[in-house]
Amino acid sequence: MNPRHTLLGALVLVAGLAGAAALGPATAAPTAFRDVMWVGNNWDGTATIVDERSPKVLKTGVNLIPDKEQELQDIHLSPDRLAFYLAIQQGPGEGHDQYVDDMFTTPDGKHIAVSRPSFGDVVWIDIAKVTTTGGVDSVVREQQMDGYRTDHMGLSPDGRRLVVSDSTNKQVIEYSMVDETVDGKQLKMGDRLRTFPSGETPHENNYSKDGKRIFHASIGRVYTPGDTTTAGPVKIGPVHDALKGDRWMQIVDNADFSIAKRWEMGKELAESGHPDMSAAVRPMALSPDERFLYFQVSYYHGIVEFDTQATDVNGKVDYQAGGIDEPRTGAVKRLIPLPNRVPNMPLEQYVNDSAHHGLAMNKAGTTLCAAGTMDDYVALVDRKTGTPKFFDTETTGHEYAKPYWSTEGHGDTCWISLSETDSLAVLDFKTKKELAFLPVGNHPQRVRHGLIPEDVVAAW
Repeated sequence: MNPRHTLLGALVLVAGLAGAAALGPATAAPTAFRDVMWVGNNWDGTATIVDERSPKVLKTGVNLIPDKEQELQDIHLSPDRLAFYLAIQQGPGEGHDQYVDDMFTTPDGKHIAVSRPSFGDVVWIDIAKVTTTGGVDSVVREQQMDGYRTDHMGLSPDGRRLVVSDSTNKQVIEYSMVDETVDGKQLKMGDRLRTFPSGETPHENNYSKDGKRIFHASIGRVYTPGDTTTAGPVKIGPVHDALKGDRWMQIVDNADFSIAKRWEMGKELAESGHPDMSAAVRPMALSPDERFLYFQVSYYHGIVEFDTQATDVNGKVDYQAGGIDEPRTGAVKRLIPLPNRVPNMPLEQYVNDSAHHGLAMNKAGTTLCAAGTMDDYVALVDRKTGTPKFFDTETTGHEYAKPYWSTEGHGDTCWISLSETDSLAVLDFKTKKELAFLPVGNHPQRVRHGLIPEDVVAAW
């Protein structure tokens, strides 16, 4: 089980027991929870809920856009929002609306926060209502971005705070996931709190285990052409960089949202002997001690290993990123190449510049789980040796078309969305076997662990 949700479950249990002691024997028993995986089906605006321990589908077709009609009316009355809505549809959406990107449940399991790119918002939805009646009143809170598109989110280890990438506005916004009083101020679920700056197209957000740091990356304008850094023998890196924009990997101090460190990974890669690689950090995974960062970059079929504590390769400040000096620590230690099964495919045909998009690590820190998006495979990769084991149509008998996300789950498992197959695969890190292959909705992307009260599940 995800340690964060073990902690949340314990906190809820303790709170329930404390309440029972205070109120006497007539108090109801503490809430029991079901561990689930939420699968966001981006193109049809639904979710599939899977029991994390079985693993079996509990419910599918859960409508996460019950307010779609009103949202579209509002968009069509706003020329700027309409322009971005259409641009999102024809760009990142590959001709489809992007209705569901990311999802996290609140600590009490009663609501799910959902980022909806095409609507440029994040909403909090009543799980009991949306999984039964499914009406517009399921949406209990909505927050629009300052910009026009939402993307990846991140949840603090205690479940109290949510950060959301404001995709077109170079910032990440923090929201409350609970009702509480802090320093005498009453906060409600969904209240906007703080922001920190990012580069072009803010993307991935991951909290450290103690919640003191946020590992964040921006990916640049992945929807533009100009994907090559050379024109024959001529290097055109500066042109490429100008087209794609600022792409930064940064560590944010959660105490005050200051930028503790900011790297330009294209330059870090070049400094370590790997020139002409993209600066856009895609999905990432942290080692158990949080020293080593493993990530994918645009166009690269493989994994980058980055030591956040190693001394800078040449000991010099070679660049500034948004006015911040190159950190004195941090160095690319190695590349872990994986097979390129589409060597003749133009880079412009890569989905949002992603050769691979999805990376997770088992709890022991010995194995990585990589979604080989354009290559139609998933690879379980030995962290020490880089040796992969592949899961694809040939090795499993199931179609592994465009895997788009991977995350660790209960029982030392890796869960992968297969976006073109409309399916979900579950792999065992230890045995390196496929445990389940499940149908979900149209174009699954993000897969997230969550908690749902057992009485809500029983009502289904």
